[in-house]
Amino acid sequence: MNRWTETDIPNQNGRFVIVTGATSGLGYETARALAAKGAEVVLAVRNLSKGRDTVQRIQSLTKGAKVEVELLDLASLNSVAEFCNRMIHRDRPIDILVNNAGVMAVPNRQTTQDGFELQFGTNHLGHFALTGQLLPLIQKASAPRVVSVSSIVHRYGKINFDDLQSQGRYGPMKVYGQSKLAVLQFALELQRRSDRHGWGILSCAAHPGFARTGLQTAGPNLGKPEGAKSRDGYALISFLSQDAASGALPSLYGATSPNAQGGAYYGPSGGFELKGTPVPAKLSRRARDEKTASELWNVSERLTGVKF
Repeated sequence: MNRWTETDIPNQNGRFVIVTGATSGLGYETARALAAKGAEVVLAVRNLSKGRDTVQRIQSLTKGAKVEVELLDLASLNSVAEFCNRMIHRDRPIDILVNNAGVMAVPNRQTTQDGFELQFGTNHLGHFALTGQLLPLIQKASAPRVVSVSSIVHRYGKINFDDLQSQGRYGPMKVYGQSKLAVLQFALELQRRSDRHGWGILSCAAHPGFARTGLQTAGPNLGKPEGAKSRDGYALISFLSQDAASGALPSLYGATSPNAQGGAYYGPSGGFELKGTPVPAKLSRRARDEKTASELWNVSERLTGVKF
């Protein structure tokens, strides 16, 4: 694969895009880049005030950028359903859905509005329900793509069907790894089911490597009093990490490149996949486990009440 950068994104005029978690970090850079190439972008975010500020920021960078904000809280199945109902009412085919939003390494176990463990419920179940309910609009597009953002930490995750909600034992990074493994397995299983049922979707996954975003501090600081919050999160060593714009490139490649493949996983090209331009990334043995992925899909349908 040749060195692929933001300038290689094809013209996106006329394409309708939804990016979750688009007010900062990878989501913002993904939305900004797609809007700059002419796409009509919906910022699906849980903070409308920040979303409106982000709209203005993108429009200040690209004159005439077509970008808008919609309320979406992935930690609430009701919010997900309301968002999807608004999109269905508009009846606009969805060309690209980027399942980007997430929460990382929450220090103590917390739950979503529906009682799911926060990381698993937000990162996986929320996006699972979102994609399922938007499926009719995705299928209406001529060549739709769904990109799900995973993490290199998925390699350390394991789908624990006996305790999916981590009620028995909770470890912040262990639970984060499970959630990101679930995201990756969902992306691969979505492609298999699309192929089987003729949905016409290109589903792939991506990860940003070690990208400098607010994710490293937002999750670990959840539930902490102001004086105890970390100001710098993990030690960000410049030669090991990359900025958010570079971290978004694997997602943008999957969303737009003519060479992107369904069922693929993209990440940075550098050592340990920490930084660099997009290339096919390493899939762990557990990520390739089709039996577990199918079981996880069925369990996710039961938990969310959303069937594809």
